[in-house]
Amino acid sequence: MPFERGSVTFSMFELQCDLPDDLLELFAAKKTGTLDSVDAEPQIGWVTGHHMLDTTINEETAQIGGCYYLMLRQAVRKMPGSLLNALCKREEEAYRRANNLEYVSAKMKKQIREETLEKHIQKMPPALSGIPLVVNPNEKLLFVGATSRTQIELFIDNFFQTTKIEPLQFSPGLMLEKMFQSTEASFPILNIANQPGTGTEPTIGRDFLMWLWFYSETTGKLQHPQYGEFDILIEGPLTFAGEGDSRGSGETTVKKGDSPLRSAEAKASVSVGKKLKKAKLSLTREKQVWSGTFDADQFAFSSFKLPEGDALTNEDEVFAERVQNLSVFREAMALYFKKFADAMMGMEFPKFESEIRDWAKNRDAI
Repeated sequence: MPFERGSVTFSMFELQCDLPDDLLELFAAKKTGTLDSVDAEPQIGWVTGHHMLDTTINEETAQIGGCYYLMLRQAVRKMPGSLLNALCKREEEAYRRANNLEYVSAKMKKQIREETLEKHIQKMPPALSGIPLVVNPNEKLLFVGATSRTQIELFIDNFFQTTKIEPLQFSPGLMLEKMFQSTEASFPILNIANQPGTGTEPTIGRDFLMWLWFYSETTGKLQHPQYGEFDILIEGPLTFAGEGDSRGSGETTVKKGDSPLRSAEAKASVSVGKKLKKAKLSLTREKQVWSGTFDADQFAFSSFKLPEGDALTNEDEVFAERVQNLSVFREAMALYFKKFADAMMGMEFPKFESEIRDWAKNRDAI
């Protein structure tokens, strides 16, 4: 999803040093190749953020609203498996008849497959995919259109290879280091179910999302010194996961009617020690609303709707406003995380944990 309009899917990063003056020249030096040169091996390189065929990277094409807008493009030619198998079968049969053989050996089948792929791959259209990137140089922030660990690692590697700067993902670990000079290893574990065998593995992102759920139903509001008062709301659908469950049968997804948070399924999941892994999050500030899905494990945000703009018509101004709204959202999430971490690491942690347990146990279920 693009950053210049509509909903956005993104992860957030910080830079620990100034960007080089020749940043765009560095990206241009690593621009992607031509489509004609694409083959069966993925071709990876940079283009501008506007579309995946724009390989001219300069201030005019890659700078908008005071930010740099680029995309890491991946191109590859792929042959449908059914087509490749059919072509191979044809070549194998021709080889068998030409050599008067009863069957074709496995070694020859492999060779035929490789030769067939090499012969026909350039006839296939290249498949394109891209990871958009917005660089806010003034605040040293990156907003990256990637949420999976594979995509994020691909982005980090290529950004570092291009700029020699390693971006740090906005995550519980980074915030603990910056705010508290602490680490994830020393952070307490929230045991909401209070059952033996649960609450023994660190899941800070899930603990934070569970706390956001609790806080949204008991307080909700927080005051930011610069941006004013925020309010937060957790909504369905909800995805719960137990300790050690990153995916699969250990997960429970609740989409029940208009009240998934009040469902018996949600209450049952919490009662056996499962924690929220994904949920819809809505953040409000006066008339502004940020709303989308929060993945607590990846600390990533998908299908996020940003606040409506001020009816601006200038492209630069619209883009700058959207990036500013992303920056404000980041500030709000950091504020809520600080509130959460203060409670988790405070002297009254046992009382705080007991309050959340009581809240989880005594919630109504329908």
